Amino acid sequence: MDMVTLGSTGITVNKNGFGALPIQRISQEDAVYLARKAYKAGIRFFDTARAYTDSEVKLGEAFDGIRTKVYIATKTAAQNAEDFWKDLHTSLTNLRTDYIDLYQFHNPAFCPKPGDGSGLYEAMQEAKAKGMIQHIGITNHRLKVAHEAIDSGLYETLQFPFSYISGEQELELVNKCKAANMGFIAMKGLSGGLITNSAAAYAFEAQFDGVLPIWGVQRERELDEFLSYIDNPPRMTDDIRAVIEGDRAELCGEFCRGCGYCMPCPAGIEINNCARMSLLLRRSPSAEHLSPAGQAKMKKIEGCLHCNRCKAKCPYGLDTPALLARNYEDYKRVLAGEVKVQ
Repeated sequence: MDMVTLGSTGITVNKNGFGALPIQRISQEDAVYLARKAYKAGIRFFDTARAYTDSEVKLGEAFDGIRTKVYIATKTAAQNAEDFWKDLHTSLTNLRTDYIDLYQFHNPAFCPKPGDGSGLYEAMQEAKAKGMIQHIGITNHRLKVAHEAIDSGLYETLQFPFSYISGEQELELVNKCKAANMGFIAMKGLSGGLITNSAAAYAFEAQFDGVLPIWGVQRERELDEFLSYIDNPPRMTDDIRAVIEGDRAELCGEFCRGCGYCMPCPAGIEINNCARMSLLLRRSPSAEHLSPAGQAKMKKIEGCLHCNRCKAKCPYGLDTPALLARNYEDYKRVLAGEVKVQ
């Protein structure tokens, strides 16, 4: 069994975190079942957010009566102290608890610090002093903010995208966190669904002893894959290395990670899926993407306003309108039968 300790927090858990964003898409009954099954099998770290609609509510029911046996991390996207307190009280109510193990600022455009005028970090400190939260963390998709958070010494954990198609810049963050005794929580270990070999994804993350990957789980079969790795953790082999090298060759570069921070689109385009449709068609079953509903989603690209709001908000600096246009042209070729997919 692989274990990981999140820096100075003392939180030590199996190297399988439960990412609870996807459970907002399933019923309360199914979500509670999955979370409890994960707990019974040995998963102890569960990550959610105030922004994930009813995800907190579902975890609250799942862990009612066993709260002290799990670690719950949640997040606030508040921009000021007043909204911070509203989010915190709502999260505590939803989660049926009087404390949160790890409370994180959710992808802020800046690194909250004492005296910056926002009042956010001061509110975080007060909440910790009152015992409402145990540890302070930050999540981000921006390298600049991530580096600033590490350098500040104000945070106990950093949550950042990290997978085997990440580059040297992300690896630098991992090493920098380790040197600072700061926990690193790896989100998007499957790169938003583009990585389809979970064993390879796990083996990659397992190489870094200070990294806790959180796997987004929506279906029982997905959970079962990661549960099987508790007793039989995949290790880097020549076969897995070949898989990783092949995926890196195909995926590294300018592609949409599906993070959704460009949304909403004023033209109603589902950017976080449409801008990576070419890859989705080739790396997952294509029937749903090519259905009438899928075609209707892609057709909305024709109504792009070219306002460039998505481009301005992309944490990866992508030219999103151009990416949408290229994916749409490829999609039309697939529909016409000019290009074969799965």
